[in-house]
Amino acid sequence: MPQMSFLAQIGPADAAALAFILAARVFLGLVIEHPPRRRPSVERLMEGYRRAWMRAFADRSPRIFDATIIDSLRQGTAFFASACLIALGGGVALIGNAERLETVAADLTLPVTGVPVEARLVLVLLFLADALLKFVWANRLFGYCAVLMAAVPNDPADPATQAAAARAAEVNIFAARNFNRGLRSIYFALAALAWLAGPAAMAAATLAAAAIQLRREFASASRAAIAD
Repeated sequence: MPQMSFLAQIGPADAAALAFILAARVFLGLVIEHPPRRRPSVERLMEGYRRAWMRAFADRSPRIFDATIIDSLRQGTAFFASACLIALGGGVALIGNAERLETVAADLTLPVTGVPVEARLVLVLLFLADALLKFVWANRLFGYCAVLMAAVPNDPADPATQAAAARAAEVNIFAARNFNRGLRSIYFALAALAWLAGPAAMAAATLAAAAIQLRREFASASRAAIAD
């Protein structure tokens, strides 16, 4: 029997849940990266600290401490990029064995009608692929930042020192921004995984993922410490 197209199988509930998770991903990114002036997010607060770091770095000697921090940041992005690659490989393997997955879902009394299991997993893979690309780019930007830091004159009295340090700070901020975008995609990949249990489950997981991220960016104890 010929397979029905994805558009023919998706129902109103699935379409609404799919639109909701995509809209939440976009909305959350906008709110976190462009927060109200009276209530900046952790990401925006950290941008100020990154600029302060580079100003202090320009006057510090030796600079081994700063090189160690940049190296640890690159290792973090590399770790998450590797984890995304492994998860993508596992997801592709699951799609190739969707019949067994449907059998497991049926045994667990999960809905296997409507949108195919493969299509539900593709959404998870798309979020993971987006995260992978963000982590890879963040890793490269942190590498650029390391080179720019190495180019900062070792003389605080040099008029080019602060300008060079400011350039390194901006690249550092761009790298961190992409790293944070990758983390947000991972949150929503986990929420998308709930689609296997139905559209209502995915909508609830999306709300939970968004609420967790908003609390951590705007109402967490760590934010209070950073803002203080």
